[in-house]
Amino acid sequence: MERGRAIDRVEAILDAVESDPMPVPVREVWVYGDVALGLDPIERLDVYVTKDLLMRGDSELGEQFEQSHGVKGVGKSVSAEWADTYPEHLRANANGYAAPEKCLAAHLLPDDEPVHLEVCNASFEDNVTQRLKGALARDAYEQILDPRGVCLYADSQRSESALEKLRAGELVFPTLPEALQMLGMEDESASEAADAVRDYRAAQTGSTVRGDVV
Repeated sequence: MERGRAIDRVEAILDAVESDPMPVPVREVWVYGDVALGLDPIERLDVYVTKDLLMRGDSELGEQFEQSHGVKGVGKSVSAEWADTYPEHLRANANGYAAPEKCLAAHLLPDDEPVHLEVCNASFEDNVTQRLKGALARDAYEQILDPRGVCLYADSQRSESALEKLRAGELVFPTLPEALQMLGMEDESASEAADAVRDYRAAQTGSTVRGDVV
């Protein structure tokens, strides 16, 4: 993906978060990895979204969607207002319940672009730490979240300065092994982990999404 196209996609995501109803409240939007490093072209665009829980629901509309679309949890897992406005983006998990991460991906991402969306209730920085702990405990290095990220939106405010620096490729980050060492990994393990992360990302195609709870 050309860098300019990737930044345009990032801006489109920010525009949607700011102006459209969302399936769940969005508190933060980050980008990380290749696009944060200023690479051109980039293999994949990695976007991280911190979501909040819905504070109220609409059980009546939820029942309507269960009958009409076969999806449970509208008004509880995802906003009934959003589902009523964008029924084409409603997505369910294997148990038939509305899946916030899949709904966000359907709303924010085109199917044919190499974009990965991470959705979690925790902030990017907190989840980087938690994912690293989990990956080390399970020897699953491919599940590590690249810590080299840029916050573009937080608490209803877009950071135009961060976006401008991102577009210009002015941000400076260490290599992935160095970044992982800064988080406490040993040198050899950090290099092995970085290779696993790169191999995992290279195997992905099209738009992908991962939901996480911390």
